[in-house]
Amino acid sequence: MRNEVACALGSVAVAGRIVFRDRIDAGERLGAELGARGAPPGGAIVCGIPRGGVVVAAEVARALGLPLRAVVARKVGAPGHEELAVGAVGPEAVAVLDEQLLRRLGASERWTEEALARARQEVAARVAGFPGVLTAEDASGAHVIVVDDGVATGSTAAAVGRWLGHAGAAHRMLALPVGPPDTLEELRADYDEVLTLSTPAGFMAVGQFYERFTQTTDDEVRRLLTG
Repeated sequence: MRNEVACALGSVAVAGRIVFRDRIDAGERLGAELGARGAPPGGAIVCGIPRGGVVVAAEVARALGLPLRAVVARKVGAPGHEELAVGAVGPEAVAVLDEQLLRRLGASERWTEEALARARQEVAARVAGFPGVLTAEDASGAHVIVVDDGVATGSTAAAVGRWLGHAGAAHRMLALPVGPPDTLEELRADYDEVLTLSTPAGFMAVGQFYERFTQTTDDEVRRLLTG
Protein backbone atom coordinates (compact mmCIF):
# COMPACT_ATOMS: atom_id res chain seq x y z
CA MET A 1 0.00 0.00 0.00
CA ARG A 2 1.04 3.56 -0.54
CA ASN A 3 2.66 5.36 2.38
CA GLU A 4 1.71 8.98 2.90
CA VAL A 5 2.60 11.76 5.30
CA ALA A 6 0.06 14.59 5.32
CA CYS A 7 0.28 17.85 7.26
CA ALA A 8 -2.69 20.12 7.86
CA LEU A 9 -1.91 23.37 9.66
CA GLY A 10 -4.45 24.69 12.12
CA SER A 11 -5.50 28.25 12.87
CA VAL A 12 -3.78 28.82 16.22
CA ALA A 13 -0.02 29.09 15.95
CA VAL A 14 2.80 30.61 17.97
CA ALA A 15 6.14 31.26 16.26
CA GLY A 16 5.08 29.04 13.38
CA ARG A 17 3.80 26.17 15.50
CA ILE A 18 0.35 25.09 16.58
CA VAL A 19 -0.35 25.22 20.30
CA PHE A 20 -3.36 23.18 21.40
CA ARG A 21 -5.39 24.21 24.44
CA ASP A 22 -5.50 20.63 25.69
CA ARG A 23 -5.96 17.08 24.42
CA ILE A 24 -9.68 17.63 23.80
CA ASP A 25 -8.91 20.60 21.55
CA ALA A 26 -6.29 18.52 19.72
CA GLY A 27 -8.77 15.68 19.23
CA GLU A 28 -11.47 18.01 17.93
CA ARG A 29 -9.09 19.50 15.37
CA LEU A 30 -7.76 16.11 14.38
CA GLY A 31 -11.29 14.74 13.98
CA ALA A 32 -12.27 17.71 11.83
CA GLU A 33 -9.26 17.20 9.57
CA LEU A 34 -9.94 13.49 9.18
CA GLY A 35 -13.60 14.19 8.48
CA ALA A 36 -12.66 16.71 5.79
CA ARG A 37 -10.65 14.01 4.04
CA GLY A 38 -13.77 11.90 3.56
CA ALA A 39 -15.58 9.22 5.47
CA PRO A 40 -13.45 6.20 6.43
CA PRO A 41 -14.64 2.81 5.21
CA GLY A 42 -17.31 0.91 7.08
CA GLY A 43 -15.98 -1.06 9.99
CA ALA A 44 -13.15 1.40 10.70
CA ILE A 45 -11.97 1.61 14.33
CA VAL A 46 -10.36 4.51 16.20
CA CYS A 47 -7.74 3.35 18.72
CA GLY A 48 -6.09 5.58 21.32
CA ILE A 49 -2.75 4.77 22.92
CA PRO A 50 -3.23 5.14 26.71
CA ARG A 51 -3.21 7.22 28.53
CA GLY A 52 -3.31 10.65 26.85
CA GLY A 53 -3.92 9.27 23.39
CA VAL A 54 -7.31 7.94 24.45
CA VAL A 55 -8.49 11.48 25.29
CA VAL A 56 -7.54 12.66 21.80
CA ALA A 57 -8.95 9.51 20.19
CA ALA A 58 -12.31 9.92 21.95
CA GLU A 59 -12.86 13.23 20.16
CA VAL A 60 -11.76 11.74 16.84
CA ALA A 61 -14.13 8.80 17.24
CA ARG A 62 -16.98 11.16 18.14
CA ALA A 63 -16.33 13.37 15.10
CA LEU A 64 -16.21 10.40 12.72
CA GLY A 65 -19.01 8.39 14.33
CA LEU A 66 -16.70 5.42 14.86
CA PRO A 67 -16.14 3.05 17.79
CA LEU A 68 -13.37 3.86 20.26
CA ARG A 69 -10.88 1.27 21.45
CA ALA A 70 -7.54 1.31 23.24
CA VAL A 71 -4.32 -0.21 21.95
CA VAL A 72 -1.65 -0.58 24.61
CA ALA A 73 2.10 -0.02 24.27
CA ARG A 74 4.83 0.78 26.77
CA LYS A 75 8.02 2.75 26.24
CA VAL A 76 11.35 1.20 27.24
CA GLY A 77 13.47 3.90 28.86
CA ALA A 78 17.25 4.07 28.63
CA PRO A 79 19.38 2.84 31.56
CA GLY A 80 19.62 5.70 34.03
CA HIS A 81 17.56 7.97 31.77
CA GLU A 82 14.00 6.65 31.85
CA GLU A 83 12.61 9.53 29.78
CA LEU A 84 14.87 8.66 26.84
CA ALA A 85 13.15 5.95 24.82
CA VAL A 86 15.29 3.13 23.47
CA GLY A 87 12.28 1.16 22.26
CA ALA A 88 8.79 0.03 23.14
CA VAL A 89 6.66 -3.05 23.64
CA GLY A 90 3.25 -3.34 22.03
CA PRO A 91 0.42 -5.87 22.23
CA GLU A 92 1.28 -9.57 22.30
CA ALA A 93 4.90 -8.76 23.26
CA VAL A 94 5.77 -7.13 19.90
CA ALA A 95 8.96 -5.13 20.53
CA VAL A 96 10.73 -2.28 18.76
CA LEU A 97 14.30 -1.42 19.80
CA ASP A 98 16.79 1.24 18.77
CA GLU A 99 19.77 -1.10 18.58
CA GLN A 100 22.19 1.66 17.59
CA LEU A 101 21.23 3.80 20.58
CA LEU A 102 21.45 0.82 22.92
CA ARG A 103 25.01 0.15 21.73
CA ARG A 104 25.99 3.80 22.19
CA LEU A 105 24.62 3.71 25.74
CA GLY A 106 26.47 0.50 26.49
CA ALA A 107 23.30 -1.37 27.47
CA SER A 108 24.02 -5.03 28.06
CA GLU A 109 21.98 -7.85 26.60
CA ARG A 110 20.86 -8.79 30.10
CA TRP A 111 19.68 -5.24 30.83
CA THR A 112 17.75 -5.17 27.54
CA GLU A 113 16.07 -8.51 28.21
CA GLU A 114 15.05 -7.43 31.72
CA ALA A 115 13.75 -4.06 30.49
CA LEU A 116 11.67 -5.77 27.81
CA ALA A 117 10.30 -8.24 30.35
CA ARG A 118 9.21 -5.39 32.65
CA ALA A 119 7.57 -3.54 29.76
CA ARG A 120 5.72 -6.69 28.67
CA GLN A 121 4.39 -7.15 32.20
CA GLU A 122 3.18 -3.55 32.26
CA VAL A 123 1.47 -3.94 28.89
CA ALA A 124 -0.25 -7.12 30.06
CA ALA A 125 -1.43 -5.37 33.24
CA ARG A 126 -2.86 -2.45 31.28
CA VAL A 127 -4.59 -4.75 28.81
CA ALA A 128 -6.22 -6.52 31.75
CA GLY A 129 -7.09 -3.23 33.46
CA PHE A 130 -8.73 -1.33 30.61
CA PRO A 131 -12.06 -2.14 28.93
CA GLY A 132 -12.35 -1.98 25.16
CA VAL A 133 -8.79 -3.01 24.31
CA LEU A 134 -8.32 -3.87 20.63
CA THR A 135 -7.60 -7.55 19.98
CA ALA A 136 -5.89 -9.17 17.02
CA GLU A 137 -9.28 -10.54 16.00
CA ASP A 138 -10.73 -7.00 16.02
CA ALA A 139 -7.83 -5.68 13.95
CA SER A 140 -7.78 -8.43 11.32
CA GLY A 141 -9.10 -7.04 8.05
CA ALA A 142 -10.03 -3.69 9.63
CA HIS A 143 -9.19 -0.08 8.80
CA VAL A 144 -7.55 1.02 12.06
CA ILE A 145 -6.90 4.67 12.93
CA VAL A 146 -4.29 4.86 15.71
CA VAL A 147 -4.31 8.12 17.69
CA ASP A 148 -1.92 9.53 20.27
CA ASP A 149 -1.44 13.01 21.73
CA GLY A 150 1.82 13.33 19.81
CA VAL A 151 5.10 11.52 19.23
CA ALA A 152 8.72 12.30 20.02
CA THR A 153 10.79 9.20 19.24
CA GLY A 154 7.73 7.34 17.94
CA SER A 155 8.70 4.05 19.55
CA THR A 156 5.28 3.27 21.06
CA ALA A 157 3.48 4.15 17.84
CA ALA A 158 5.92 1.98 15.89
CA ALA A 159 5.29 -1.00 18.19
CA VAL A 160 1.53 -0.61 17.72
CA GLY A 161 1.81 -0.30 13.95
CA ARG A 162 4.04 -3.35 13.73
CA TRP A 163 1.58 -5.39 15.81
CA LEU A 164 -1.31 -4.29 13.59
CA GLY A 165 0.65 -5.56 10.61
CA HIS A 166 1.11 -8.93 12.30
CA ALA A 167 -2.60 -8.97 13.17
CA GLY A 168 -3.57 -8.48 9.52
CA ALA A 169 -5.13 -5.01 9.61
CA ALA A 170 -6.30 -4.02 6.14
CA HIS A 171 -5.13 -0.41 6.54
CA ARG A 172 -3.10 1.22 9.30
CA MET A 173 -3.40 4.98 9.72
CA LEU A 174 -1.54 6.95 12.38
CA ALA A 175 -3.24 10.27 13.21
CA LEU A 176 -1.47 12.77 15.48
CA PRO A 177 -1.76 16.39 16.55
CA VAL A 178 2.01 16.93 16.45
CA GLY A 179 5.32 15.21 15.79
CA PRO A 180 8.83 15.92 14.47
CA PRO A 181 9.31 15.39 10.71
CA ASP A 182 12.11 12.83 11.01
CA THR A 183 10.14 10.63 13.39
CA LEU A 184 7.06 10.78 11.18
CA GLU A 185 9.12 9.72 8.20
CA GLU A 186 10.45 6.71 10.12
CA LEU A 187 6.92 5.71 11.16
CA ARG A 188 5.96 5.24 7.53
CA ALA A 189 7.65 1.84 7.78
CA ASP A 190 4.92 0.64 10.16
CA TYR A 191 1.86 2.47 8.80
CA ASP A 192 0.15 2.79 5.45
CA GLU A 193 -0.70 6.42 6.14
CA VAL A 194 0.51 9.03 8.63
CA LEU A 195 -1.37 12.27 9.23
CA THR A 196 -0.35 15.05 11.58
CA LEU A 197 -1.67 18.57 12.13
CA SER A 198 1.74 20.08 12.85
CA THR A 199 5.35 19.11 12.10
CA PRO A 200 7.32 21.88 13.83
CA ALA A 201 11.05 22.41 13.75
CA GLY A 202 12.89 22.58 17.05
CA PHE A 203 10.85 19.78 18.55
CA MET A 204 11.78 19.00 22.15
CA ALA A 205 8.76 17.32 23.74
CA VAL A 206 5.07 16.79 22.97
CA GLY A 207 4.00 18.87 25.97
CA GLN A 208 5.53 22.07 24.61
CA PHE A 209 2.73 22.21 22.03
CA TYR A 210 -0.09 22.18 24.60
CA GLU A 211 -1.22 24.95 26.94
CA ARG A 212 -2.44 22.28 29.36
CA PHE A 213 -0.75 18.88 29.32
CA THR A 214 -1.73 17.31 32.61
CA GLN A 215 -1.37 13.60 33.23
CA THR A 216 -4.36 11.50 32.22
CA THR A 217 -5.48 9.00 34.86
CA ASP A 218 -6.40 5.36 34.40
CA ASP A 219 -9.90 6.17 35.67
CA GLU A 220 -10.34 8.79 32.95
CA VAL A 221 -9.23 6.28 30.32
CA ARG A 222 -11.73 3.73 31.62
CA ARG A 223 -14.52 6.30 31.62
CA LEU A 224 -13.86 7.24 28.01
CA LEU A 225 -13.68 3.63 26.88
CA THR A 226 -16.96 2.73 28.56
CA GLY A 227 -18.78 5.93 27.60
